[in-house]
Amino acid sequence: MSPRSARLARLSRSVTFSACHRLHSKSLSDEENLKLFGKCNNPNGHGHNYKVVVTVRGEIDPVSGMVMNLTELKEFMQEAIMEPLDHKNLDKDVPYFSEVVSTTENIAVFIWDSLQKLLPQGILYKVEVQETEQNVVVYKGEETIVK
Repeated sequence: MSPRSARLARLSRSVTFSACHRLHSKSLSDEENLKLFGKCNNPNGHGHNYKVVVTVRGEIDPVSGMVMNLTELKEFMQEAIMEPLDHKNLDKDVPYFSEVVSTTENIAVFIWDSLQKLLPQGILYKVEVQETEQNVVVYKGEETIVK
């Protein structure tokens, strides 16, 4: 049998968390916030059952047959997603969102940044956050270049 070249694969795992938030920007007036965010600007907030799919990418280890141990990925997701976000008021309980509007886009960035601190370097491929069945954000760590 001839030696095989390294094989790359993507591995995904999902979790679901419940949280409430209010879409409100401190940079806008109350009227502007209401116009921009509509009912999602309700002063009492509103909630979602978010589904998060985390995808890692890497070589399939020839000994273990895995890109990553799923038990470790589960533990990292627990620490980066479930502990800080599940059953929380995002705007009041998560310091990151005290200055950042708690949109699904920014939730995806928060999760990406949190996972980057825990996962082996270069393995995180994608974070997908489903706010509803119709509203999904995919973040792959891209940043825009300031000109």
